[in-house]
Amino acid sequence: MEGNMLILVFILSLAALFYMILKLKVDPFISLIVIAFLTSLVLGFTPEDIPALITEGFGSTLVGVGILIGLGVVFGQLLGASGAIEKIAEAVLKVFGIKRSPAGLSITGIAVSIPVFFDAAFVILSGLVKSLTKKTGISIVSFVTALGVGLIVSHSMIAPTPGPLIVAENTGSELGLFIVYGLICAIPATLVGGYIYGMAIGKRIKPSMEDIEAQLPEKKDAPRKEISTGLSFLLLVLPIFLILLNTVAGLWVNGGPAASVLGFIGDKNVALLISVIVAIIVLRPYISTPYSQLYSEAISSGGMIILITGAGGAFGAVINESGIGDYLVETMQSWSIPVVLLVFIFSQILRASLGSATVALVTTSTIMGPMAADLGISPILMGLAICARATGLSLPNDSGFWVVNKFGRLTIPQTIQAWSIGGFVAGVTALFMVFLLSLFSGVLPGL
Repeated sequence: MEGNMLILVFILSLAALFYMILKLKVDPFISLIVIAFLTSLVLGFTPEDIPALITEGFGSTLVGVGILIGLGVVFGQLLGASGAIEKIAEAVLKVFGIKRSPAGLSITGIAVSIPVFFDAAFVILSGLVKSLTKKTGISIVSFVTALGVGLIVSHSMIAPTPGPLIVAENTGSELGLFIVYGLICAIPATLVGGYIYGMAIGKRIKPSMEDIEAQLPEKKDAPRKEISTGLSFLLLVLPIFLILLNTVAGLWVNGGPAASVLGFIGDKNVALLISVIVAIIVLRPYISTPYSQLYSEAISSGGMIILITGAGGAFGAVINESGIGDYLVETMQSWSIPVVLLVFIFSQILRASLGSATVALVTTSTIMGPMAADLGISPILMGLAICARATGLSLPNDSGFWVVNKFGRLTIPQTIQAWSIGGFVAGVTALFMVFLLSLFSGVLPGL
C-alpha cells in the first residue's frame, strides 16, 4: 500500500481506536493491541510477520521506559507516604501563591526536562500534580497541562536532550547559541501553552473535590516523624542530579574512567534505582505504612501503566513500518511555502504519525537540515522551527500520551484537551517566537 491510502489508513485507525476507547469503553491496552493487529493487516503486512512486528514494537518501547516506570512508581509512593510531596507542594505555593502555582509548575518542567527525559521527569513530578490539585482546588487538568507542556517543550527544544542536540548537529548550528535561542522560544511557549491555556481549559474541565479525592492515592497513616522541606527537595532532585551527571559526562568529560562512572550513574534507570534505595533508607523514620504494602500498591498501579505504554509503542511501530514517513517527505518537499513553515508542518505531521518527538526531530532535520544554506535561511532558525512543532499533537500512538494519561489521572478526552492540544498551542507559540527572531537575522549572533 502506498500514497494517499497510507494517510487514509492512519486516520481511520486512529478513529477506530478512539471509538473503541470512548464509545465501546474497551480498556486502552486491549484497544491498542487490537487496532495494531487490524491496522497491520489492512496495510498489507503478511500474517506471519505481524506478531513479530507488534511484539518488537511493544518490547522496544519498554526497553526505554519499562524499568523507569516501575522504579518511578515506587519512588513516588515512598515520597508520598513520607509526606515529602506535601512539603514540596507547600513550598511551591509559598513561592508562587495559589493562583500562580501552575505557572511555577510549568517553569519547573522547563528546568527539569533539560537534563532529564520527559517520561522520567513526568513520573517523578506527577505526585506533586496530585498534591497541588488537592491543596489549591485548581483543576487537575490545569496542573497536568502546565507540567506536561513545560516538560515536552524543554525536551523538544533545548539541548542537550537528544532530539534538539541532533537537530543542532544536522542543521550545522552552533550548539551554545542553539541552546540560548531555544530557551528564548521555549519559555513563552510553555507559559502560553502550559499555564495560560492550562488555566483556561481547567476552568472548563474541573472535577469535583470528590472526583479529585478518588483520583488521589488513599491517604496513608500519619508519618511517624515530620519530614523537612529541605530533605523533601533533596530527594526529589536526587535522580535529576544523577541523570545530569550523564549529560556532563557526554559533553565535558572526554573518555576515561570518569566518563564511564558518570555515564553509568547518570543512566536514567540506574539514577532512579539509586534514588529508590536512598529513599528506602532515608525515609524509614517518616513512613508509618509497612513497606510491603507500599511496594504492593506501587507494583499494582505500575503494571497497567507499563502494559498500556508498551501497547502504544506496538501501535506506533506498525504505523512507522508502513512507510507513512517516507511518503510525507516526498509529498511535502514539492510544496512551495516558506521554509520555516514547511519544516514546522513536516515535523508536526511526523510527530503525529510516528508518535515520537525525537523521531520527528531526527527525521525532519536529517532531510531538511542540509538544505538550510541553499534555501537562504539561518541553520538555527530552521532547527528551532523543526523543534517547535515536535512539541505537540501527541496522539495515542505515542507512549508519552499514556504516561500523561495514567500518571496525570485524566480521562482520554481530558488527556487530548490538556496534553495533545496544549502542546499544539505551545508549538504554535514557539513558531511565532522563531518568526520574531527571524526579523533580527544578520543582527543577532548566528541568525
